[in-house]
Amino acid sequence: MAAQILDGKHAAELTEAELSKRVSSLKARSEGRTPVLATILVGDDPASATYVRMKGNACRRVGMESLAIELPASTSTNGLLKEIEQLNINPDVHGILLQHPVPSPINERACFDMIALEKDVDGVTCHGFGRMAMGEPAYGCATPQGIMRLLAHYGIGIEGLHAVVVGRSPILGKPMAMMMLEANATVTICHSRTRNLESLIRQADIIVGAVGRPEFIRADWVRDGAVVVDAGYHPGGVGDIELGPLTERARAITPVPGGVGPMTINTLIQQTVQSGEKALV
Repeated sequence: MAAQILDGKHAAELTEAELSKRVSSLKARSEGRTPVLATILVGDDPASATYVRMKGNACRRVGMESLAIELPASTSTNGLLKEIEQLNINPDVHGILLQHPVPSPINERACFDMIALEKDVDGVTCHGFGRMAMGEPAYGCATPQGIMRLLAHYGIGIEGLHAVVVGRSPILGKPMAMMMLEANATVTICHSRTRNLESLIRQADIIVGAVGRPEFIRADWVRDGAVVVDAGYHPGGVGDIELGPLTERARAITPVPGGVGPMTINTLIQQTVQSGEKALV
């Protein structure tokens, strides 16, 4: 049986239509104001610039505004902290995105944590992560939250399932595991140094590849009927999981590209709209 394709691009397009209506309604009720997402790009990394541009385009598609802030690679930690502080106190800004990664001399964690909780629409602060992990209201980290939304869109319940998350980054692997735990999955967190990784993956009802290495997880490690979520993207259009052979064995798979990626951006926009609705009405 062919695997169900979890089409993130299609799910995101459907959500954008609904978000456009919400933005229009908000604009009508708030004297023409719309939610505003501020994006901060430090340095001249081409991939980061592309991602920021894609997020700005997504804002415009739903009728909201973006504020693009571009800083040189020579920016200091203190200089970046001051920029974020100004955005925190700006009442016209409802969401703040600091594009990852920043140049290595900058203390990225300190800068993430400077973002005000109510504007942390990318879900990157320690405060937001802690609240999310404790089941308290917070904006979820965009990629794992997007994955949870994608699974829900296609009616894939995870309660009672054994989920194996391969990856432990603070903005993907760790929050992914906490979100699945909160949704009543039994969660195993693995990483590139896990012993007997293959045997652990074979036990998974649902596997999330978030290790950051191209096709690190081999298809023959994945049991028949598993749900396969690939959160990686690498040159050549491959993810963290060898997906090809799984199209006839898995219950469902996320394609690369077109699976998790569109839902990440869509979640960022959705959470900015939510923040704007709280602030403007």
